[in-house]
Amino acid sequence: MGKRIKKLKKIRLHHEGTDTLIFGLMFIVAIGIILWRSFETHIPFYCFIAVFGIIYGIVINFFRCPIRIFDEKDETEDIIVAPADGKIVVVQEVEENKYFHEKRMMVSIFMSLFNVHANWFPVDGKVKLVHHQNGAFHKAWLPKASEENEMADVIIETPDGQQVLCRQIAGAMARRIVTYAKEGEDCFIDEHLGFIKFGSRVDLYLPLGTEINVKLGQTTTGNQTIIGKLKVNA
Repeated sequence: MGKRIKKLKKIRLHHEGTDTLIFGLMFIVAIGIILWRSFETHIPFYCFIAVFGIIYGIVINFFRCPIRIFDEKDETEDIIVAPADGKIVVVQEVEENKYFHEKRMMVSIFMSLFNVHANWFPVDGKVKLVHHQNGAFHKAWLPKASEENEMADVIIETPDGQQVLCRQIAGAMARRIVTYAKEGEDCFIDEHLGFIKFGSRVDLYLPLGTEINVKLGQTTTGNQTIIGKLKVNA
């Protein structure tokens, strides 16, 4: 699709990072004071501030939460938007045997440490299922991560009666998946589905016949990049 989605410039920090950022800053300040007072030379202090200042900046970047509005409001019934920032690592037909027991189109987005880690609902509809599964913490880009890692599944039924599975997957560094979706509630593009802390992946399982508009290696922007278009039921 050649249509361009408007992107709002305003950015805030996600509330999931509040505790991490506060305690991290307290740690840096406390150790900085100790180093400043404990050595005649201030070289240890400056080295510590330089290293941990960079790390703290990376963490702040990780918890960015840009305010984005999908601008094609008249077309959201069959449009699928990217649920996350990242890079497309899988586009293929797979056998989905956990819920649907049928072939599905799988589109996977890998999120690096430097991506926004807020997740958006990919389609409008009603949340039919929310399920959290404990598991391993393999590197998120590996194929087995979709089956063996800790994950949270959200199945959404569109107004047209089609079901889309959005799977949040923990990675090697991720240790917490947060899912805001609630079973039985209506959900819409523009709303946050959840958040994954530190390096992870989001998979979409789409009905066969879905028009796919992304390719391997493509960069995605959550709630903006159009993943594809569901086949309209007759």
